[in-house]
Amino acid sequence: MGAVRRIALALVIIGALNWGLIAFFQFDLVASLFGGQDAFLSRVVYALVALGGLICLGLLFKPDEEREVTHRRERFTNPNLNTEFGEEPDFTEEKRNK
Repeated sequence: MGAVRRIALALVIIGALNWGLIAFFQFDLVASLFGGQDAFLSRVVYALVALGGLICLGLLFKPDEEREVTHRRERFTNPNLNTEFGEEPDFTEEKRNK
């Protein structure tokens, strides 16, 4: 994961924690730290959280690296599974000779 995506994920986590505080305690941490919801710095933080959410939206559709690696390998390396035996004898000729 690149540095931009890590920063975006950190911003989304900050936003999620802020929304949790608003929901459970009716306390907006960002607004209280930066001078209210209408303050310039609060709006900058809200905008950064929104941009982080848009960047992390791409992570939702990105395939897992583990799943991608397993698809690249062949499912079985030996499809015979060591079940090769010698040729079966033909008993039809022996019955005719008797």
